Amino acid sequence: MPSSPQHPAPTPRDVSGADAEDLALYREKFRRRLPESLDQLRGPTHGVVDLPLHLAWSGMTSYDLGKPRQRMGLYRTVLHEGLCDDLPRYLNHDLLLRLWPVLRTLVGRTVRAVWEDAFHELAARTRAAA
Repeated sequence: MPSSPQHPAPTPRDVSGADAEDLALYREKFRRRLPESLDQLRGPTHGVVDLPLHLAWSGMTSYDLGKPRQRMGLYRTVLHEGLCDDLPRYLNHDLLLRLWPVLRTLVGRTVRAVWEDAFHELAARTRAAA
């Protein structure tokens, strides 16, 4: 999925060719994990979620979706560490849309750009909340 004109891939002006290639590979790592559609995200909306070690390798492993900070922490962790199979299992379409205006400020620039480039409803959600 190519970058959109609104959200070009972040490329610092003074990076060498090797650094620019590393940045492109980093971006591609997240792009390959994306679901085809946000409708595939059918994760839980309530209760306690226990993440496996490959996702929660550092810090909390159990998140209560009824607690806003824990809910944001879960989504941030899954967006950064989740693989293709993890995203539909742990993320929920409606909850992601609702959280996105704040969540996008908590994730890295590359993750934010990849998700907003692929799913324009996320970028639109941000504009609507502004």
